[in-house]
Amino acid sequence: MAGHSKWNNIKNRKGAQDAKRGKIFQKISREIYMAAKSGADPDMNPGLRLAIEKAKSANVPNDVVKRALDKATGAGADENYEEVIYEGYGPGGIAVLVYCLTENRNRTAPNVRYAFSRNGGNLGASGSVGYMFDRKGRLFIERTEDTDEDMIMMAALEAGAEDIESTEDGFEIVTEPGDFLEVKEKLEEDGIEFISAEIEMIPSIYTPIPEGSEEEFERMLEILEDDDDVQDVYHNASEE
Repeated sequence: MAGHSKWNNIKNRKGAQDAKRGKIFQKISREIYMAAKSGADPDMNPGLRLAIEKAKSANVPNDVVKRALDKATGAGADENYEEVIYEGYGPGGIAVLVYCLTENRNRTAPNVRYAFSRNGGNLGASGSVGYMFDRKGRLFIERTEDTDEDMIMMAALEAGAEDIESTEDGFEIVTEPGDFLEVKEKLEEDGIEFISAEIEMIPSIYTPIPEGSEEEFERMLEILEDDDDVQDVYHNASEE
């Protein structure tokens, strides 16, 4: 799949996220809460550091982050969510991974199944599509008139990036999950800003959306992302 299509995907997703800020804040708060239960000091808890970085990337206000941290170490610390991963297919065999944090699987599973079955897809068995994805850090930099391409490419390589892709819209930097925070922090020290920076599941192969199924697939993603128990949705759909 071309970098340009990938870039449009991320831009479209950012737009959708901006329209649902409250929902995004709620999901990231849940992630911070769960991570902080293993230790409230981000320097000693890499999972919490990642969750806080994700919050920064999504412009979550500091007081929302603080409330989630306080809750994890205070009176609300008895809430217990578990991570559940659902795997399935969208229309045309598009691979879809759904990461959930839930305290009630009996509520979450039927909702996820409904989103698939009502929109040309179906839930698969555990492991049915996961092998098509790799866990990687992914950072996007937007290209502007002042962008110094050579400087960005060199800085990213020196910071420890695994791969850098340049397109007319900007740059996609890929890292190993364990190197993600270090690469991000080194580039920020160089004055580089990101429009998105997260650890994600990146597809190793892509599947085109069947003609006429675009709306159906978008609706499926929307239902899943609207679900309070769903944290992240990853797929391997390409735009061409």
